[in-house]
Amino acid sequence: MSAGLLGLLDDVAAIAKLAAASLDDVGAAAAKATAKAAGVVVDDTAVTPQYVHGVAANREIPIVKKIAKGSIRNKVFYILPVALILSQWAPWLLTPILMVGGTYLAFEGAEKIWGRLRGHEGHDKPAATVGPDAEKSLVAGAVRTDLILSAEIMVIALNEVAHEPFFSRLVILLIVAFAITAVVYGVVGLIVRMDDMGLALAGRDSRAGQRVGRALVTGMPKVLAVISVVGTVAMLWVGGHILLTGADELGWHAPYEVVHHLEEAVAHAVPGIGGFLGWLVNTLCSAVAGLIVGAVVVAVMHVLPFGKAHDDGHDDGHDAATAASDTEPTTDDRPAAGHDAPEGDDRTR
Repeated sequence: MSAGLLGLLDDVAAIAKLAAASLDDVGAAAAKATAKAAGVVVDDTAVTPQYVHGVAANREIPIVKKIAKGSIRNKVFYILPVALILSQWAPWLLTPILMVGGTYLAFEGAEKIWGRLRGHEGHDKPAATVGPDAEKSLVAGAVRTDLILSAEIMVIALNEVAHEPFFSRLVILLIVAFAITAVVYGVVGLIVRMDDMGLALAGRDSRAGQRVGRALVTGMPKVLAVISVVGTVAMLWVGGHILLTGADELGWHAPYEVVHHLEEAVAHAVPGIGGFLGWLVNTLCSAVAGLIVGAVVVAVMHVLPFGKAHDDGHDDGHDAATAASDTEPTTDDRPAAGHDAPEGDDRTR
């Protein structure tokens, strides 16, 4: 009896060791898959802050949280099941689907450039000045863009663990989804609240703290403006890169080969920093490819009847936002709840 019990305990110990080893393998695979997708994570982090650039300060973090929740939904409920099913039974469909997403990203980036050229910058108007519907639209646009970036992240991660069993792939991709979302939107939240940290530091007794605080307060609007531009460029280069690599995988090798040869030539021509310069060449070429494709789609959208309707709606929305910002006070201008307005303020009467 005791011998049988000892044998059972040995078996349990062996199973526990095997499970621990499996968990170690899953952790290592998740770390490897996350590192492989790091390039797109940087793009995602650069793209997202532009959606809260110009938003009223008290709505920045709530909007980031809403976008983060939408990002988790994208990864866990939409991308992950589809990616796993397709990788199991129809892996050939993954590349065309990614290319459709890449085209959308290129279109988004090109349309933002077109909007700036026309003087319409939809995300620069504080959403709070035109009501909750505008904020809902802003969040929806950010979540749509996140869907494409998240799809590429998850597919890159999936390619790294394609040899794993189905259940292991599922666990690894869930870890990647939550880890990447936490990192991206944690950094975004930190970026958009940096000016508030600056105000807190500027109010301290320490002169060094005051200098740092004033530098943050005066510098963060410029940093956010730069990030907005980088985010637009990131849409173009990620979209263009998806299209170039996708076309290569589907058999049209010429565009990607040209970019690859240029990258290799630059990398070997300059010792020391050649690898970095080669990456810059690849990124620039991808951005140009994305801009070309995006410009074509923008042109089509503005020529076709539904494109003209889209233009009219955009113009109406821009006019409404302008009128609202001219006639309504922002939330920051109104007295806070629970505090009396200054004497003589007609808003109390």
